[in-house]
This record gives sequence, C-alpha cells and structure tokens, in this order.
Amino acid sequence: MNKTAMHAAAGTLAMLMVSAFWTATLVSELFLDAQAVTAVKQAIAKYGIACLVLAMAATGGSGFALGRGRQGRLLEEKTQRMRLIAANGLLVMVPCAIYLAVKAGAGEFDTPFYTVQAIELLVGLVQMTLLARNFRAGLRLSGRLRPSAMR
Repeated sequence: MNKTAMHAAAGTLAMLMVSAFWTATLVSELFLDAQAVTAVKQAIAKYGIACLVLAMAATGGSGFALGRGRQGRLLEEKTQRMRLIAANGLLVMVPCAIYLAVKAGAGEFDTPFYTVQAIELLVGLVQMTLLARNFRAGLRLSGRLRPSAMR
C-alpha cells in the first residue's frame, strides 16, 4: 500500500471511529439503560482508545511523509488542525473516556459524570469537524477535489 492510500485509509478509519464512539455514546445515553451506557463507555476505554490512537498515529505519520518537501497554506492549515486534533485527543478525549468508564463501571451516573460526558460530546463534535476539514483538504491536495467543487 502506498503512502497516499495508507494516509487516506488511516484518516478515514480515525474519522469513522470518532463518529462511531460519539454516536454510540449519544444513542446509549438517550435511548438505552445504564448497563448499555456502561458497556459503551468501557468498550471505548478498553478497545477504542488504543485503536484510535494507532489510526491517528498512522494518519499523522503518513501525512508528515506525504507533506515532506511541500509548502502552502492548505498544508499548513492541515498541519495546524492535526496538532489541535492530537491535543484535544490526548488532553481531553482520552482522560474523559477513562473517567467516564470508571464512573459508569461504579454505577456513578451523577452530575460530574454528565458534566464530563457533555464535554466529551462537545469536543467530539469539534474533532469530527476538524477531521472532516482535513479530509477535504487532503482531497484538494491530492487533486481529487477542485476548489470550485467546494462552493
């Protein structure tokens, strides 16, 4: 698999995982019972984080390799977004996921749980938006999407 295909696959996988975690969380919170919420929170903490970190590392590494020697506003913006995505993930999303898994496992669905849950959902929306913007920028950089097609 070439670098471009690996980057596209890893980036798509990361975006799908963030979307799946966000959707599973929202559906379990709104429509299912506490046992389902606990299962979702613990699955994300136990399996999801590791898979997502690997996908993000592959995306970042392959993107760095693809961008080597290239310049331009689009690439700089994409790099800045990737740094923000990584910081949000490591400093907000991972700690939230672990905290929520522990609280749900203890059956503590209290105000702190729901406050952190709201933060996680909000930052998840930010992550999905940033990933989607990077996805679109990647299509433009590869020539698969012309600027006029974005209007």
